[in-house]
Amino acid sequence: MMSDILTNLAGLGLVSVVGAFGIAILLVIFVVSIMSRPRVFCEYLKTMTGIELKPSVVRRRFKQRGRAGVRDLLIDLLIQEDLADPDRIVTPDSKPDLSVFEEDR
Repeated sequence: MMSDILTNLAGLGLVSVVGAFGIAILLVIFVVSIMSRPRVFCEYLKTMTGIELKPSVVRRRFKQRGRAGVRDLLIDLLIQEDLADPDRIVTPDSKPDLSVFEEDR
């Protein structure tokens, strides 16, 4: 009885089931990675620039205007952040800020 089950499972049906299972796992990974893109973008933005942004804002902007809309949003946020601190304004005549190269002692 057990050998009959094993011989039936050893055929092409098992290969198809394993293949379909593998494809389903890859599809789930793909969907999760697409759904988490706004969250990863916001975490990266906060880590690199200190600007906090909600994933829902990024998702909404992407739906409305696509990649260019998200890029414009990022540029606008960076400009606002730079203009918020008057010491950060850099002109061609300003001296370079070398404090970033100094070691903390």
